[in-house]
Amino acid sequence: MSERDDASTYRSPVGTHDVLPPQSERWMQIVATFAERAARFGYGLVVTPIFEHVEVFQRVGASSDVVRKEMYELTDRGGRSLALRPEGTAPVVRAYVQHRPTPPWKTWYVAPNFRYERPQKGRYRQHWQLGAEVLGVDDPDVDVEVVALAHGFYTDLGLRRVRLIVNSMGAPQDRARYVAVLRDYLLSHADGLGDEFRARAEQHPLRLLDAKKEKWQDVLERAPQITEHLGDEEREHFEHVQRGLDALGIPYELDPRLVRGFDYYTSTTFEFASDALDGAQNAVGGGGRYDQLAEEMGGPVTPGIGFGIGIERVLIACEAEDLLLDPGPGLDAFVIDGVGDGTVAVLVAALRESGLRADRTYGGRSVKAQWKVADRSGAAYAVMLGRAEAERDAVGVKNLRTDEAQLEVPREQVAGWIRARREAPGLTEEHQ
Repeated sequence: MSERDDASTYRSPVGTHDVLPPQSERWMQIVATFAERAARFGYGLVVTPIFEHVEVFQRVGASSDVVRKEMYELTDRGGRSLALRPEGTAPVVRAYVQHRPTPPWKTWYVAPNFRYERPQKGRYRQHWQLGAEVLGVDDPDVDVEVVALAHGFYTDLGLRRVRLIVNSMGAPQDRARYVAVLRDYLLSHADGLGDEFRARAEQHPLRLLDAKKEKWQDVLERAPQITEHLGDEEREHFEHVQRGLDALGIPYELDPRLVRGFDYYTSTTFEFASDALDGAQNAVGGGGRYDQLAEEMGGPVTPGIGFGIGIERVLIACEAEDLLLDPGPGLDAFVIDGVGDGTVAVLVAALRESGLRADRTYGGRSVKAQWKVADRSGAAYAVMLGRAEAERDAVGVKNLRTDEAQLEVPREQVAGWIRARREAPGLTEEHQ
């Protein structure tokens, strides 16, 4: 192996990336924010395998680009055809069909997804996704709840430039009628727009609606709209969703050209777009209803609705809005060893077991060097265990974020002393 080959081998694969501190702290904050909101809505965490039988994902649309071009497929040693998870909904529906939990089944997840596509900013071959799914209820109020869960998540993060776009894909029969009308319209305008336009119009007319090529836009903007082909029941369902969003004060835009990338969507579909991001890559989440997916996997007729949100894309949106998420609390205490007899290990353990975040140096560094590390650590307090303090069964405590003088505190009281000031930052020595 050449030196060049060796160097490239021991790097993360193309399209993947490492998440290191402090970025990982922001990543965790996003997950924690979503988890807390999902819990308030009554959703429980579901964890499914990273790989599934390939048929699970073929159900999401064998003609979709994700299944045809981007899915990682493999054959295991038993000859089984498997695929790495390219999206989050199908595994949750498979779990529902397999285990038959009592509906309504309200779940959320955080999981890596895998797609072989051209890597770009915020778009990786392994990316992490947050999502929520509700199975077993065909009620437009559930659609509103699911949208509200996602909308509130962006609000909780402080994002202010995220727009909600909604549409309805109608019932399967509505969609079939519309696809026929749309295909005829697109093919009637295909001359002069190229072979690619004609081929896509013949094979996947719905997916052509969100194409970005400039020379196609005039024809696409004048295309028939699916909302003009909804049956009475689907029209009322969609209007009910809009009334529900209005009642909650959630602003939205109607976009009849909004289609999702999988064939399983029916009825309500929605997307969240960030105006802080480039227009071609501004989606930060989206989803919709999929009322036939469970049945296609061999389960009973089970309506469902859900969404997925890319963590990497959300982080980019936060940065674009100058929302540098607080990486979370740092160390409460950094302990400096001035005795070298193992006492510091006991003290650090006691601080940690009391609930404080504490650290120390290793390798027998000098006290001066340890103070330098303490200053760089970002800790709130330095706890000095010197020989003089040890003889008095005490420690010196120095606030590393102010100019206050070092204080001496009984060793058995130092954890409570620091904790009291963590919980009441204005507390000083005279208020003890």
